[in-house]
Amino acid sequence: MAGGAPVPAVSIVGASMSKRDRWTGLILVTTLFFLWGFAYGLLDVLNKHFQNVLGITKLQSTGLQVAYFGSYFVFPPLVGGPVIRKWGYKTGIMLGLGLYVAGALLFWPAAKFLSFGAFVGATFVMACGLSELETAANPYISVLGDPKTASFRLNFSQSFNGVGSFVGPLIASHAFFSGENRTNLTSVQYVYLGIAVSVGLIAFGFAFVRVPEISDELMLQQAIATGDAEIASRPLHKQWHTIFGFVAQFVYVASQVTLASFFLNYVTEVDHKITDAVASNFLSIALATFTIGRFISTGLMKYFKPRYILATWAFLAALLCGLTIGLRGIPAVVVLILIFFFESCMYPTIFTLAIQDLGANTKKGSSLLIMGVGGGALFPPIQGAIADAVGTPKSQCIPMIGYCFVFIYALFLAEPFGKRNIYQADVESIDEKAQQIDVVVKA
Repeated sequence: MAGGAPVPAVSIVGASMSKRDRWTGLILVTTLFFLWGFAYGLLDVLNKHFQNVLGITKLQSTGLQVAYFGSYFVFPPLVGGPVIRKWGYKTGIMLGLGLYVAGALLFWPAAKFLSFGAFVGATFVMACGLSELETAANPYISVLGDPKTASFRLNFSQSFNGVGSFVGPLIASHAFFSGENRTNLTSVQYVYLGIAVSVGLIAFGFAFVRVPEISDELMLQQAIATGDAEIASRPLHKQWHTIFGFVAQFVYVASQVTLASFFLNYVTEVDHKITDAVASNFLSIALATFTIGRFISTGLMKYFKPRYILATWAFLAALLCGLTIGLRGIPAVVVLILIFFFESCMYPTIFTLAIQDLGANTKKGSSLLIMGVGGGALFPPIQGAIADAVGTPKSQCIPMIGYCFVFIYALFLAEPFGKRNIYQADVESIDEKAQQIDVVVKA
């Protein structure tokens, strides 16, 4: 290993946990991804619904995205990350669920008084809860097992995020755009009341469940044993693969959010025969395609390096996004939907690539990566202004920028700078010694 030092004999994170504890942690945290996806899926439909009912412009409607994703840039570093580092994953999860419930309940008075500003505030509170859930869930799934399969694990768990994203617009197409609901916000009140009750029940269940904790010290031991000791010991600001990973995450999420935010606007503009309700159903199909893509990408990671899959998918997403600028009619809609397939693995793969070999800085690095979700507040207003001026199709040049940078990151910037090649003999030595020593994980 580094400098010829002997390989530390340390088992992988989670190896000394019982099989039941590991499965409990994985299953419970995976449910959080579904909750996040469901809330996000509803958000994109609300944009168009508020334009219709409240008479606001496309640019104004992006206030929801600014509030939702802006919270990710503010809450994790100031509150979310410190809470998890001091009191553990379970406390962070309970805080996130509590804020999720509070934000969902605030949708009732916002709808009653037809106040878009109140909706923006409620969205911000709810998103603070979601950012906290992600701050806890993403690194937890990543480190709970063999680092070699971290991308596989996180992609699989986040596939249920896609399931939630698919269900959200499907419900919204019937709840928001049918009958009298097309011209009022009553259905919005009841949908979010149902969300508050459901999440409250989940929070109640979490209160009685033991969530295994993982210490910073154990993360450092694992990083040294399975990677490069010199890299694992670097301070966070010198982990350039993490810094560039933050930028890649920021612009990717910005692209993903703006693509979905103006999905209904794009579809109804390239084919005037398509109604808002039908466009919402198309969005459900797109998000189902996203979910299918994540499961397929997860399977491919058994055979190909995650960063190569990421590079290929980012290149194809950028290419297809460019085509949507000039296409019209159903072909344009089909191409737009295909972009969702290639987006599928980007977020979790960037995340796991960016936090590799961080050691004791894993939780801090994770908070930084979650801040990258704040990129969703940047592109929507820019694309909204362009869409108001020259139409939604031409504004598709904005998300294309993000996919291009992700392509560059995956090919050239995702490996830790100075990382040495580990010979197979070293790997076998690590595996053999890891099986001999049991590391006690303190809750």
